Amino acid sequence: MELFDLYDENRIKTGKTMERGNPEPKGFYRMVVHICIFNDSGKMLIQRRLDNKHSWSGMWDFTVGGSAVTGDTSLTAAIRETSEEIGIELAPHELRRALTVQTENVFDDIYIVNRTVDMSEITLQAEEVAEVKWADMDEILKKIDEGVFIPYHRALVELLFFMRDHIGARTREDTTSA
Repeated sequence: MELFDLYDENRIKTGKTMERGNPEPKGFYRMVVHICIFNDSGKMLIQRRLDNKHSWSGMWDFTVGGSAVTGDTSLTAAIRETSEEIGIELAPHELRRALTVQTENVFDDIYIVNRTVDMSEITLQAEEVAEVKWADMDEILKKIDEGVFIPYHRALVELLFFMRDHIGARTREDTTSA
């Protein structure tokens, strides 16, 4: 039985938990993480979920995605999920939290990792992941259009590809002087 910590709308841990498979109680949030691993060629490692997964069955997704379990921080969940789903061990300094997307019941922390992973290093979690491959932005956007990739907003995918080698939200430094 997996338990998830519950947070309030300000992302403050409430001390309450919920069991996997149950809907989030109204007014509470849980934490999930997504990890986007990019190689030196600027491609993202993507995974195809198993056909029998309870959500987004058989669809392509970012490199790794999963829930933080009770006691996890966002960072420890990202490291654990990457190890579990694709067998890659990441050090905390390799992950950069690029942004958090808040939905009606989830805080979704999205991490970027710049690391060229050899496919022979990958060990797929048999209960979760069917296959992985490297894909450029255009291929991911095409898969979204075809309905075979989780239907993320195109702008989110474009932003992640931009942020892989940019830090922050500005496109240039402040050139004004006071």
